[in-house]
Amino acid sequence: MSQKSKKIYSPEFKESAIKLALESDQPVAQTVRELGISSSTLHNWIHSYTKRVSGQDTRTDDHLYEGLKRLKKENARLKEEREIFKKNRCILPKKHGKIRLD
Repeated sequence: MSQKSKKIYSPEFKESAIKLALESDQPVAQTVRELGISSSTLHNWIHSYTKRVSGQDTRTDDHLYEGLKRLKKENARLKEEREIFKKNRCILPKKHGKIRLD
């Protein structure tokens, strides 16, 4: 059994293939035959190109910053509650025993 080696195409070739497929009046099947590439390869290139052009490829980390903000706020609230509990532990009834807050 022999494995097919993966062909590597230059970015210029990819660009011209995408441009030809999107801007010409000929069917994609004909473009694929003329260029000697598989239809799935050309469709993958077109998909990547359209994602990049439409801005879907850019990733923002806004959701991470929002999560971090929420966790910092919660942490501050819990620290405040802990301090209040530490200050008021002397008024707990004896039956609760000692509670250690370190």
